[in-house]
Amino acid sequence: MRYYPVSLDIEGKSCLVVGGGAVGTRKVETLVRCGAKVTVVSKAFTDELTAMATASPIALEKRAYTPTDMDGKFLVIVATDDQAFNTRVSEDAEKACKLCNVADYPKACNFILPSIVQRGDMTLSISTSGKSPAFAKWMRRKLETEFGEEYGEFLSLMGLIRQKLLAEAHEPEAHKPLFEALISGGLLERVKAGDKQGADALLSEVLGEGYTCETVGFLL
Repeated sequence: MRYYPVSLDIEGKSCLVVGGGAVGTRKVETLVRCGAKVTVVSKAFTDELTAMATASPIALEKRAYTPTDMDGKFLVIVATDDQAFNTRVSEDAEKACKLCNVADYPKACNFILPSIVQRGDMTLSISTSGKSPAFAKWMRRKLETEFGEEYGEFLSLMGLIRQKLLAEAHEPEAHKPLFEALISGGLLERVKAGDKQGADALLSEVLGEGYTCETVGFLL
């Protein structure tokens, strides 16, 4: 396997994006959604990026890049249309021991970004190890049609149930068969259908009296 799959927690961490064009803007959007503090260094910025900076933790620095821009940064993304320049920034990142991604150029990266489908706290990622980004995007569109927003809602409910079980001093190892019973019993389908009565009945059957959507704090 060429790459080691991992999900990074970048909430509150300082990240650098070099390049303020359309690709850089998309990278910044994702970083901000994940809670990062983003600095963008570029000689020009898209209107969208400029607007984003007024309401998000984004610092726009309109100037040329320098290697010291990486100081204190957890992660670096390079997104300009100058491949030679992108490679040089990647080399700077390697020397500084930084995580670095260069858009559309896997050879210059020490990590690559998968195509993703987001449904609440559920993330489906598709990677072709850089062999075919087009196929990864095709797979993403296919998965988007198969996995609707109900999966995010279902996962939210399961998280609330887990919190309630833990608060009642249930042993974590005892949870697995309970959650498997909820899944095999059709809880997802009842959430998708908006069937509160059916969901409540299944929760009570599997978890015991007192377990309903309302008592765990879930609105259906």
